[in-house]
Amino acid sequence: MTTARVSGPQDPPVRPRSGGTGGGGRRGAGTKGVPRALREEQILDAALEEFGTRGHAAASMTEIARRVGVTKPMLYTYFGSKDGLHTACVDRVGPLLLAAIDTAMRAEESQQRLPLAVLTAVFETLQERRHAWFVLYDRSLEHGSAPWHAARSHREAIDATAAHGTAALLHAGGNDDALDADALKQVWTGTVSALVGWWVSHPELSAQDMSARCARLLQAVRGPS
Repeated sequence: MTTARVSGPQDPPVRPRSGGTGGGGRRGAGTKGVPRALREEQILDAALEEFGTRGHAAASMTEIARRVGVTKPMLYTYFGSKDGLHTACVDRVGPLLLAAIDTAMRAEESQQRLPLAVLTAVFETLQERRHAWFVLYDRSLEHGSAPWHAARSHREAIDATAAHGTAALLHAGGNDDALDADALKQVWTGTVSALVGWWVSHPELSAQDMSARCARLLQAVRGPS
């Protein structure tokens, strides 16, 4: 789904850092003793939002560390570099999106309902990480860099799935024109990216809300049955 990156909203307020562990409270994010796997998840969650909101070029490793409540050197200890952290984010979200889209396409038998099924899968996958879409589709990535190659690889896999779906949709209507299929894929992928961008600017809407809204929009596009 190759498309231009849609700018997200300004960086959201940083959550207050957890307090100490006195009084039987939960251990804070900045304290020692957090298992490595959990710490990596915390860092990736913060990095997905920072990279997705600001793009790789403008993203701040200092801000990511502050969100998690760790030191900046710890980010480099875990991921090696800013590129390494961005690549880890891409490798986290890319397979999740591809698997969700592929599952939706395999499960939905009706070609007419397929677009909504795929959109619903995308929304549900991004429910807790909406900005992650723009980590994968980040135009600020340096050409030839490790995160650029990783993002391109995942995008190509998603593009191939989208191309298969749009071609199948046209075929069901008796249209096997390859250029029509390619044009429809571009329309489709641009539409998905625009909808995710719009969703980011409306945080009050859940994945289910977006699915229901898209069902109405698709029905309006199709017109009366």
